[in-house]
Formats: sequence, C-alpha cells, structure tokens
Amino acid sequence: MSEQVLQMKICRFQLSIVSLEPLILPSYKGSTFRGAFGNALKRVVCALRKEDCSNCFLKEKCIYAYIFETPPPSNTKIMRKYLAAPHPFVIEPPPEKRMGYKPGDEINFNLILAGRAIEYVPYFIYAFDEMGKIGIGKGRGKYELKEVSIVNISGDGTAAYKSVYDSVTKKIETFNSQLLSVSFDCSDSSARQSCLSLSFLTPTRLICNGSLILNLEFHIFIRNLLRRLSLISYFHCDNNMTDWDFKNIIEKAEGIKVKKHNLKWYDWERYSARQDTRMKMGGFIGDIIFEGNISPFMQLINAGKILHVGKGTSFGLGKYEVLSLE
Repeated sequence: MSEQVLQMKICRFQLSIVSLEPLILPSYKGSTFRGAFGNALKRVVCALRKEDCSNCFLKEKCIYAYIFETPPPSNTKIMRKYLAAPHPFVIEPPPEKRMGYKPGDEINFNLILAGRAIEYVPYFIYAFDEMGKIGIGKGRGKYELKEVSIVNISGDGTAAYKSVYDSVTKKIETFNSQLLSVSFDCSDSSARQSCLSLSFLTPTRLICNGSLILNLEFHIFIRNLLRRLSLISYFHCDNNMTDWDFKNIIEKAEGIKVKKHNLKWYDWERYSARQDTRMKMGGFIGDIIFEGNISPFMQLINAGKILHVGKGTSFGLGKYEVLSLE
C-alpha cells in the first residue's frame, strides 16, 4: 500500500468556569485540573469505591477506569505487558501563568476527546461541574461551570464555537464530532525542500532509546507521533495502523535535518496523591526549525497539534503549534 490512511473521530471543547471563591492555582495548571477531574469522576461513577482499579473486577466495563486509568483490554494484541494504554483525553489548561483569581473571574481551558471517549461527554461535563462544588487548588476554592462549547476548526484554521451546555439550562445539546484524517504517501519520492518552524508551548517529554531527550531530531519527533496516533487509534477508535510502513516513514524522516533550534529544558513537578510523592515532569519548550522534504509529514504533524505528543499529554504536556512552513 503506497498511501496509508488513518481516520479517527475527535471533539474539541472549551470549558468556561467562573470562580465563586478566591482560587489559588499553580502557574502551570495541567496537573491540578487533571487530578481534580479524576477525583470528581471517580465520585460520580465508581461503583465499588476501590482505591486500586487494577484489582477491580469491573474495570473493563467501568467508565472511570476506561477514561482515567485506561487499562488495555484483556484481549489486546499490543501493549500486553503495560498496565495502562494512552488516555483518550487531553486537558489543555489555560496558557496564562496567573496564580490568583478573585470571585467572578472567568477561566477558559480546553478538552480534547478521541474515539469512544466522545460517548461519555455527559460524564466529563458532570465531573467538571462537580469539581467546582468540591473546589480546586490551594484552599479548594469553588467555581461554577458556566459554559461548554464545541470548537470546530475549518480548513483555513478559523475556529467556530457552539454552546453545548450552560449553567442556566443545565442541558447538553447535540453536537457533531470531527473526523481527523491522516495519510502518508510512501511512494512520494519527490525532494521538495522546505523549512518547518515549530513552537513547543508546554513541556514536551519525548523518549528515545529509553531516555528523555532535549536535542530533538525530526525522526524522534515522528517516531513519537506515530506511536501516539497508532495507540489512540487502536485502543479508542477501533482501528489500527498495522498496515502502515513505519520503517519507511522513519527512514524518510531521518533525511530531514535541524536547521536551527532554541529549545530549553523546563523543570516542572507535580504531586501524585496516589503515590504520595512529587514527580518530576519536566520537558523541553521553545522553537525549532527543520529543513527537508517536510510535505509528506504534515498531516501527522497537524494531528499531533490536536492530540499533543510525548508523555503526560492528559496534563496538557506536549502541545505545539506550527509557526510556518516555507
């Protein structure tokens, strides 16, 4: 097969919350939002109130386990030795580093869902609403979930927002998911030279040969994108990329070189309540320019813009944007 194609359903939402009490949040809010969401979701849906989902006999049919723990099914053909598959959601915290909010302040953040997770939108909305009643951040300040809008991005990059939930009606309106289509033409032997400029906005944790990397090479970036997209596709979208010629794609990626980079390491720690310890979650941020035959890879790269890349994506890590392609 010369052209390889992947399709998956995704939804992008913007959630707007209004603080009812003073909120004190960290400068990077991804861990706070994800942790509070997990606690609220478990309160909402957990039937047995178990601490350890891995020992629960309901885990393969449990909404909380699927969304937040994401164990590989017992009949999985890949990742059999792993305890968890990639989560089907990404929480993109607000980009601002502001830490204090007074009553009446509005905070916007994004939620991306893939595949079967879209079926559970009511649970996501209910859990985020419950988060506000429980409270978040230092002192557990409370908020109101004011509105949830679905965000549709057109071909020219224009975003259209449609409200699907608000605090007045407390009803969830119907919405349509978007079809994310990704293809790669392995038969494309042209040598069109171009420069791709990327900006990594949140700490990005990419693994190569078992180690986190700072000196990013294009083939490492593509390897991590392929891994993430293939696992999300397999575990959450009922299809797979086993017919993709990964070896050929990576070989082509190795021909693309770094022209210029301004990447730096960003140290970040989060507290894990389950492990009762602080965990280092640093990664690189900054800009990089690649040079070579970039065009065949752009659909992969554009998919990664939505679903992020690397480790810790459910916290919002691995977010990047395309600055230019010339």
